[in-house]
Amino acid sequence: MAAYPETVVPPALALPAIEDAFPRNLHPYWPKLQEKTRSWLLEKRLMPADKVEKYADGLCYTDLMAGYYIGAPDDVLSAICDYSAWFFVWDDRHDRDVIHGRTASWRRLAVQLHAATEAPELHLDHKDPLVAGFAESVNRLYGSLSRSWNARFARHFHVVIDAYDQEFHNRMTGTVPTVDEYIALRRNTFAHWIWLDLLEPSAQYELPAWVRKNEAFTRAALACQDFAAWYNDLCSLPKELAGEELHNLGISLIKHQGLSLQEAVVEVRRRVQGTIDDFLEAEKEVEQMAASAEQVGQHGKELADAIRACVGNMRNWFSSVYWFHHESGRYAVDSWDDRSTPPYISDEQPDQVGECA
Repeated sequence: MAAYPETVVPPALALPAIEDAFPRNLHPYWPKLQEKTRSWLLEKRLMPADKVEKYADGLCYTDLMAGYYIGAPDDVLSAICDYSAWFFVWDDRHDRDVIHGRTASWRRLAVQLHAATEAPELHLDHKDPLVAGFAESVNRLYGSLSRSWNARFARHFHVVIDAYDQEFHNRMTGTVPTVDEYIALRRNTFAHWIWLDLLEPSAQYELPAWVRKNEAFTRAALACQDFAAWYNDLCSLPKELAGEELHNLGISLIKHQGLSLQEAVVEVRRRVQGTIDDFLEAEKEVEQMAASAEQVGQHGKELADAIRACVGNMRNWFSSVYWFHHESGRYAVDSWDDRSTPPYISDEQPDQVGECA
């Protein structure tokens, strides 16, 4: 039974396994998050006021995060939601820089984000709203756990920036990555390890490396993120074909394996379903690890609780992502005046105040 029966899921995108076995949860702080992130987007000049007023709530960015990080302290979840909204705006800027051939603008932004990742406190007043907004949200996240967690997050985000740079190069040169190349690149542009890192401040517990690198834990983590990335590909294929995008699992299958559009959709769906099966198997093994940890005293109980909180939110990622794609205006391509230009962006030069292209 669908969590929100009023949400109509097209048959081609419906996944009964999600609707039946992955109940949807929503953090109780969500109503305030909408208001807070909307205000934050305005304050940081990441979107023009008219776009925020008309589109921000309908884009459902806070819904996505509030359905994932259940149990997070309110201030941590607020920082995550702002960071997530920033990430979508950054993704839009990247796309418009490609479309308009703004190579110098993109290169400058990438360098500035690398610098802000290392020392966000030094970039809070940066003249580019995208850099300042990133610095402010990350600076809040860096106060959640230890310096070693900060360093890990930074290390993972440097990889994300470089992956976006690779996408920029591919699109400027018309290069469609092979399926294997795409999967590896997508895990970085989708920021798999960033969203997984954020499970820990949400649980208020920094997991030891032996847990994070445990084979079952890693499989569960990768499955929830691959599901999100590939289901996104399935849902955004019309939008990306209209926008002449080159990075989509379906597009790589068509280009390099000779599949028709219909065959590619079937194959992406098969892989999406496979991530659900992989997660369910790994989830059982992670629970065994948590049960074992629980037997070693009070510290073991705390660790077991943290492991369960993290894998529980991995589970939440499936339902949150699934419903997000059918509620967010980001994927309502058929309602746009121009299928290649989303109405929620402002297609201006990056140095103009309030732009989010």
